Amino acid sequence: MDDFLLRALAGGVGVALVAGPLGCFVVWRRMAYFGDTLSHAALLGIALGFVAGINLMLAVALVGLALAGVLVLMQRQRKLATDTLLGLLSHTTLSLGLIAVALLQTVRVDLMSYLFGDILAVSGGDLAWIWGGGAVVLALLAWLWRPLLAMTVNEDLARVEGVPVLATQLGFMMLMAATIALAMKVVGVLLITALLIIPAACARRFARTPEIMAGLAAAIGALSVCGGLGASFRADLPAGPAVVVAAAALFLLSQLFPRGGTR
Repeated sequence: MDDFLLRALAGGVGVALVAGPLGCFVVWRRMAYFGDTLSHAALLGIALGFVAGINLMLAVALVGLALAGVLVLMQRQRKLATDTLLGLLSHTTLSLGLIAVALLQTVRVDLMSYLFGDILAVSGGDLAWIWGGGAVVLALLAWLWRPLLAMTVNEDLARVEGVPVLATQLGFMMLMAATIALAMKVVGVLLITALLIIPAACARRFARTPEIMAGLAAAIGALSVCGGLGASFRADLPAGPAVVVAAAALFLLSQLFPRGGTR
C-alpha cells in the first residue's frame, strides 16, 4: 500500500476515534446545528491563519473557541432563540470567511480542499496534530464525562447537585472546536458535522449504556473511513465525501436491525 494511503488511513481513523465519543453528546444534546455553526466558522479561521502566519488547525480552534464564547454570552441575554443565534452566527462567519479568503492577495488557497477535505494529502505533521490533539481531546472528554452526562439528563438537577454548568458547557464547546480543527484536513469543514453525528446515531441503535455507545461510535467512524477510502481508491471518488457516504450507508444498514440501545 502506498505511503499516502497509509497516512490517510491513520489520519481518518484518528479523527474518527475522537469524533465518535464527542458526537454522542452532540446527538444526545441535539447540538447538530451548533456543530454546523462551528464548522462554518472554521473557514474564517483558515483565512486568519494565513494572514497571521500560524498553524491553520490552531487558528481554526481559536476561532471556534471565540465563537463558542460569543454564543454563550448571547444566550444569556435571552433576547433571541438559540437556533436563531446559531443561524445568524453560522452564515455570518461563513460569509466572512469566504470574503477573507477572496481578499488574500499573496496566498493561493485551495478552497475545495478545506471545504470538503483532502485526506489523501495528510502529511506526517498533520498526523502528529491529529493524534496528539485527539489524545488531549479524549482525555478532557473523559474528565468532563460525568458532568456532561448529568447535564444531558437534566441540566437544572445537575446545577442543584453542584455541577458547574456554564464551565462544563464551555469546555464541551472547546472540545468541539478542537475536533473540527483536527478533522479539517480529513473531511473538510462542511462535512465534519456528518462524521460527528452519523456514527453516533448508528451506534445509538445498539448500545445499552453511554460508554458502549461512545465506543461503538468510534468503531463505526473508523470503519466508515476505511470504507470511504477503499471506495475512493477503487472508483476515483473524492475521499472526504466518500467517507461520509460510507457512514450514511452503515447508518441505513443499521436500521434493518431491531432497536436495542439507548434512547
